[in-house]
Amino acid sequence: MKKWFPIISMIFLFLAMPFNVQAATTLQEIKEIVKSEYVGEINGNIDQANTINEIMEMLDPYSNYYTPEQYESFIKSVDMKQIGIGVVIQKHENGLLITDVLENGSAYEQGLVVGDIITKVNSISLKGKSVEEGQSLLLGKENTTVKLEILKENGTTVVKQLTRKAFSIPNTTSQILYGNIGYIQLQSFSEDAADLVKKEYEKLTQKGATSFILDLQNNGGGYVESAEELIALFKNAMFAYKVKYQEGNTQYYLYYDRDHYKYLLEPDGTLLVNLPYFVQPIFDSNTKVLVNRYSASASEMTVAALSDYDAAVVYGEKTYGKGTMQGFYQLSDGSYLKLTIGEFFGPKGTVIRDQGIMPHINTNSNPIYQAHFDAIAENLVNYKELKALLDVPTTKTFNITLNRPLGAINEKDVELVELGGNKVDVNILTDGNQLIVTPKKPLNEGGEYMLLIHPTLKDNQNHQLKKGAYLHITVKKEF
Repeated sequence: MKKWFPIISMIFLFLAMPFNVQAATTLQEIKEIVKSEYVGEINGNIDQANTINEIMEMLDPYSNYYTPEQYESFIKSVDMKQIGIGVVIQKHENGLLITDVLENGSAYEQGLVVGDIITKVNSISLKGKSVEEGQSLLLGKENTTVKLEILKENGTTVVKQLTRKAFSIPNTTSQILYGNIGYIQLQSFSEDAADLVKKEYEKLTQKGATSFILDLQNNGGGYVESAEELIALFKNAMFAYKVKYQEGNTQYYLYYDRDHYKYLLEPDGTLLVNLPYFVQPIFDSNTKVLVNRYSASASEMTVAALSDYDAAVVYGEKTYGKGTMQGFYQLSDGSYLKLTIGEFFGPKGTVIRDQGIMPHINTNSNPIYQAHFDAIAENLVNYKELKALLDVPTTKTFNITLNRPLGAINEKDVELVELGGNKVDVNILTDGNQLIVTPKKPLNEGGEYMLLIHPTLKDNQNHQLKKGAYLHITVKKEF
């Protein structure tokens, strides 16, 4: 049995080159690699397959065959550099779901929006196809055109002709939210993902951030070393993950651990390998991490480790449930085989495949709202939480009744905060013991807010409140 060795690890793929390959054909090479390295059920007899497509149909949907051009496009997509229509996509039962639309792309110019599903590209159905297969159809030479069939959220179908353009997706974005809370969004686990996150952290710290929210929503993966490096940025995460590989018919487990740089063989035969020893942890266990149903692969590896060690608080909804690791193998004719070569788990054995990771705090709306609300509330000393106001109209005026007549109002005494953002301008009036707060602009449909009444507020006798108060507000969606 010939052996293929990985030379660059990727999420959840290991870029591998064949070592001393002398197989007669590409088909035979693929058969040998599948027999030696594939982890998963094979639906058929590999030896009887007469074409590469027949083999691919026997394997899971994450295993694929690539021409050199398709491989190059895939690598560019992981590193957020593409020539295409300017969208971020995820696999969907009806095709490819658009999870982000870039303003400099032709998709934006043609009115495509998040939630649209691309069902056909140049009359080729995307149903049942992988993200990589869809990307190979969407990407191409600059200034060429592509015809898309789009399923809208309301059930209607539209056809659009788009021109491919060169674009680069910003992999990280950040901002300071109200309360000196640093928000960092990571789009992909590119080679430099952990470095980018660290740079955003340092930038936000210089601006006064004292706590952090890391957003991994819609992040479908990338390089495995980047996941290890990101996990290592969390102070309480001791191991990155546990992975089950296969060599012939032998299954074995591999652990990654922060404290051990050398490989250690434990009595039960498991291997321990360090988390990147050069990474200095920066995030404490109070950091909020956001996920959704499209957070997959490297995102799930990261969240599983953070959950297993209570190294962060996870908000959102159950993750995708991929839980498998793929490897790229370059074949002798220059093409590539992408193959599922491992099943990974949380470092304490948490199962991810087909199950996903449940967040600590499940949310029905964008988890940024609850995470920001909680981050603000954690720093409110001598405050009482009032009953939430749900589904208020966009033109809502807030009337709060206090137990004594009010005196003069300072604009800093009462604040309305857009969750996931900053303070909203309001007009504040008093009428006896009534506090009347009116936003100067309509509230955002479907948005969420936090109203804060600070204990600096005084009555007509110039006495401050004994306690401040705050409450959560959700805004009704108009249909």
